[in-house]
Amino acid sequence: MCPMDIVKTFTFESAHRLPHLPEDHKCKRLHGHSFRIEIVCRGELHPQLGWVIDFDDISKIVKPIIDNELDHRYLNDVPGLDNPTSEKIALWLWNRVKPHLPQLYKVIVHETCTARAELCPFP
Repeated sequence: MCPMDIVKTFTFESAHRLPHLPEDHKCKRLHGHSFRIEIVCRGELHPQLGWVIDFDDISKIVKPIIDNELDHRYLNDVPGLDNPTSEKIALWLWNRVKPHLPQLYKVIVHETCTARAELCPFP
């Protein structure tokens, strides 16, 4: 059987600025987003349970990270996010989540409904 991907979505609100941009760039100024995070896990279907992983198990790992470190925060003050682009947020989340969630396959960070960054370090 081929592997299956499952996706658990989380949201958080936060503010940031991108300090390395030119002075006249709008993203250099303080602004906020309603971020949407997708945590993608890949694995084989368990023959008895019928799932790759329990969605609640994903939530138990990811939700505390988002609630305690990202939600309603100024992201530039979060250690490791001094230049909090969506790409950097995806990498930051990967490094926090992967040690606790071996099935993690991809992290997707939506900063708007039309702009996102995807991190999938596997070929």
